[in-house]
Amino acid sequence: MKLSARIAAPAAALVLAGLTATACAPQTSDNSAKKDEKTGTLRVWLFQEVNNKPKEQVVEAAVAAFGKEHKDTKVEIEYIPVETRAQKIKAAFNDPKSAPDLIEYGNTDTAGYVKDGGLADVSAEFTAWDEAKDTDPTARQSVTVGGKIYGAPLFVGVRALYYRTDVFKELGIAAPKTQDELIATAKKIHKVKPELYGLAVGGAYTYGAMPFIWAQGGELAEESGGSYKAAINSPAAQKGITAYTSLFGDDNCPAAKCASMGGNATVTAFASGKAAMAIGGDFSHQAVEAGSVKGKYAVVPLPGLKAGETAPAFAGGNNIGVLKSSSHRTTAVDLMKQFAGKETQRKLFDAMGFLPTYTDVRSEVAKKEPFVDPFVKTLGAGAKFVPASPGWGQIDASLVLPTMFQEIVSGKKDVAAASGDAAKKMDAAFAAAG
Repeated sequence: MKLSARIAAPAAALVLAGLTATACAPQTSDNSAKKDEKTGTLRVWLFQEVNNKPKEQVVEAAVAAFGKEHKDTKVEIEYIPVETRAQKIKAAFNDPKSAPDLIEYGNTDTAGYVKDGGLADVSAEFTAWDEAKDTDPTARQSVTVGGKIYGAPLFVGVRALYYRTDVFKELGIAAPKTQDELIATAKKIHKVKPELYGLAVGGAYTYGAMPFIWAQGGELAEESGGSYKAAINSPAAQKGITAYTSLFGDDNCPAAKCASMGGNATVTAFASGKAAMAIGGDFSHQAVEAGSVKGKYAVVPLPGLKAGETAPAFAGGNNIGVLKSSSHRTTAVDLMKQFAGKETQRKLFDAMGFLPTYTDVRSEVAKKEPFVDPFVKTLGAGAKFVPASPGWGQIDASLVLPTMFQEIVSGKKDVAAASGDAAKKMDAAFAAAG
């Protein structure tokens, strides 16, 4: 999960596993601030990127702009490791005295952090913020729990189809326009060029599999009255699971090698010239450019069931929020807006490649950087998000969906049995989360 040098997905995002020791932790006691000081020091925790210097420069510019309007407020920035953020942020929720005022957090962490009582409800301020009206609906959804808003979207990440233009030209084939064509094309390429995966897929690549499920009309879970029930075993979802798992085998991506692969491994296979196609993110661009396929690939939205349709993609990314315990709420919200505002998001795109969460700013950057266009089109076609339940963290961390895919491709269980078992595990996690 990464952007910029992150080959993976956004921190949040992108895999979200392992973030969520927090999801099942006991809810913290009420740590609401009892005062709102307009001067003093604001402490901010942001994620440390693989190549952090460009991000630091953008942040410094945002802090300088904020300082012009808040001369009596000092800002201290600490960059924290993404891998250990769950423990560090949970500890901050439990110890308001040492906690920061603002944090960057993965967008799949929102529901868990809200349940833990850590994030402030900023619905009123966000709704009144002029720039917020241009926020992409899916990005807005990623800061929303129970109809209330708990932060501002900072960037979004989404996946599309990378393919080898040289291989396609040599074989006289065009980029696939439907999901069936995609599967058939992958197998055709592997048959002619057995040294290549037609389409690199991974049994542990949950966010590469979701578009197949969503394209068939399936859902991970259904929400009713504020609670979630698994839908991964519905007939529509099972059709998508069947389509995705059909790509594992000797006719495309052998299960012995591909069942354990995650998103990074599939992108690496493509970048190193071992695959003719891969499902990769806008955040994978740098890794592919640094690989042996530079100058020999193109990207298109992942096709849906019919020609002209785009399969819904998972909208990953990061948000920035104010802690409920902050004794500087008003100035902290102002700084949140500065970090998540259009000007800073433009600069973050230029510096790191992070896709803006505003539809108008995304259109601007797509004109400036053509590689962004298929990802912007994918978002415009309607991206989707994971269930806004604190139980999702447990589902993700315990690898419920990767286990399901691996059971199917290994032949241990059929689609009905594996998806049924996954649904039971998901329902248990949703119930435990409340």
